[in-house]
Amino acid sequence: MSSATEQLATLLGRPPESVSSLKPTDSGWEAQVEVLELERIPDTTSVLASYRVSLDEEGTLISFERTRRYTRGTIDRPF
Repeated sequence: MSSATEQLATLLGRPPESVSSLKPTDSGWEAQVEVLELERIPDTTSVLASYRVSLDEEGTLISFERTRRYTRGTIDRPF
């Protein structure tokens, strides 16, 4: 996962903050990675994005897609 987050950081020009999920797929792995996109003061108003990242079996990044943008202070609503 560390290799994949480094690859994503290189492509986006921003370091990932965290990996919020990781699951195996038939062809490798899929992860959800949180990235700080816009830093603001106060920190709770900073804008983050969630990226779906696909990796092959060796951990090489195959594809990524931004799935959501939100402020750091946002709490997801229950379903």
